[in-house]
Amino acid sequence: MTTTFDKPDTQDSARQPTPRRRLNTPMLLVYIGLTVGIVVTLFPFAWMLLTSLKSFQELFNLSFFPAAPTLDNYRQVLLETKFIQWFGNSLLVAGVTTASVLFFDSMVGYTLAKFDFPGKNIIFILILSTLMIPTEMLVIPWFVGVSDIGLSKSVPGAYLAIMFPGLMSAFGVFLMRQFFETLPDDLLEAARIDGMSEFGIFWHIALPLVRPALASLAIFTFLGNWNAFLWPLIVIQKPEFRTLPVGTALFNGEAGTQWGLIMAASSLAVIPVLIVFAIFQKQIIEGIVLTGMKG
Repeated sequence: MTTTFDKPDTQDSARQPTPRRRLNTPMLLVYIGLTVGIVVTLFPFAWMLLTSLKSFQELFNLSFFPAAPTLDNYRQVLLETKFIQWFGNSLLVAGVTTASVLFFDSMVGYTLAKFDFPGKNIIFILILSTLMIPTEMLVIPWFVGVSDIGLSKSVPGAYLAIMFPGLMSAFGVFLMRQFFETLPDDLLEAARIDGMSEFGIFWHIALPLVRPALASLAIFTFLGNWNAFLWPLIVIQKPEFRTLPVGTALFNGEAGTQWGLIMAASSLAVIPVLIVFAIFQKQIIEGIVLTGMKG
């Protein structure tokens, strides 16, 4: 006795309509919102770049795109101004202050997170309280102190006068303390039992484990000092020590604002920040997400 099995009707199965994916309205709204945010964020950069390619006659037109793109503004900025010197000054100031903040703030944050001593919490609160003081209120004491010491009279002193307000950061201390608190104490205690010095534990064990925080602090510090304008404008007394924001402001002359040169200089000034962010973007995003989290 043979048993027959019914074969599935391929035609009937082919005729069945495929289920349609339901429209996810919340996600659609999220994508629309993100798209609008991207357009709003990138529009000023696009306007800056396209304006830098316009001639002086086109600057006052309402057209978004240049009719005859030209690199004349870039040529004037690079060859007829001290842009390269201003660029170097800003790079030196931002680089040294960033290295100083990463080193000293991480040490202070590590000390406040992993050591117990009298007054530790009070010191931490006092450090955080400095964040509530506006920079404008500190400019006069800074300038008086720099003038009394005479830093601006020599070449190393002039650069140090620009740098010293940013050599340490209360925000950096807070950020590093929060990350160091997430490290297990047993790991550090094991290194102490093996005979490693406290600085060796900090440098070889603790610091590599908080690289996302270091990357975040580096980009925040570099960007803040790269764009600093008020304090360098006040403390700089000689033209050769001008930073990029101060030098770019000189394009606002008696003959009017030279928007083409300003946009060209601004476009070139964005390049180092984009390079730093492109290199450390993974660690920066991870550091921002994990800031303040424990466990």
